[in-house]
Amino acid sequence: MAENKTKATDQSAVKFLDTVQDPQRRQDCFTVLEMMKKATRSEPKMWGPNIVGFGTYRCKYESGRELDWFLTGFSPRKQNLTLYIMGGLDPHAGLLKKLGKFKTGKACLYLNGLKDIDLATLRKLIGQSIKLVRK
Repeated sequence: MAENKTKATDQSAVKFLDTVQDPQRRQDCFTVLEMMKKATRSEPKMWGPNIVGFGTYRCKYESGRELDWFLTGFSPRKQNLTLYIMGGLDPHAGLLKKLGKFKTGKACLYLNGLKDIDLATLRKLIGQSIKLVRK
């Protein structure tokens, strides 16, 4: 079975975020970092070169493949701030209606910036997703 390419590293998440060029995007990243740190009660870890992840769980695919993965995380991309909501977004449809302006992937929220969303709703969404994954 193929080995997962994205793994936890010893790189500093804070040092990585300090390299984000856009000052507003960098500030948004540190806001999300604090939210996720509080929700998971875990320190941030780098996963690969550009994902900040929190906590770990054993992920099992229908194919039988298993791997360690983060409970929640984010990445400052050039186009947007990408938040990884493990367990997918479908269980959070009610909260998503209240969140504000965003785009989605299967388990990703793509935000232009925190100014476009309701932070209290984002906190709830992150907390609920973590509870769902921990079950």
